[in-house]
Amino acid sequence: MLRATSVIPAGTVVSEPFGTVTLAHDERHLRRKLLHLADDTMVMLDLKETVLLAHGDRLMLEDGETVEVLAAEERLLEIRPRNGLHLIELAWHLGNRHLAAQIEEERILIQRDHVIREMLVGLGAEVHEVVEPFQPVRGAYHSHGGHGHHAHG
Repeated sequence: MLRATSVIPAGTVVSEPFGTVTLAHDERHLRRKLLHLADDTMVMLDLKETVLLAHGDRLMLEDGETVEVLAAEERLLEIRPRNGLHLIELAWHLGNRHLAAQIEEERILIQRDHVIREMLVGLGAEVHEVVEPFQPVRGAYHSHGGHGHHAHG
């Protein structure tokens, strides 16, 4: 069986990958796991410590080939603020609740949660359901080698 023992950060490798594996946000925090690639090839991920894999990261196989990690499409809430200051205020409220969030210049993405949705609408945000890849900000608890906090809801 193929074995991956290290991670190469996204954007570092330019060669074509041996294969790809698509994982949701909460499936990308791992150390040891049997992965099923897109072509049904099996790869044993066996890292020294737990990491949070990002979209585009590469898993290095023992033979020198790489497997590219792809972020799966997920059911998310897209949060649109009135302006830049409002985006910062909304991000603060989400961070205060320890929610994983993908923060962009004009929007924030979070995993769907009806209670949080009501709070955001009450704060004046425009909120829509979307399905797309989710790559939350890596913070103090969400870095390579760190531990993760997960939203429940």
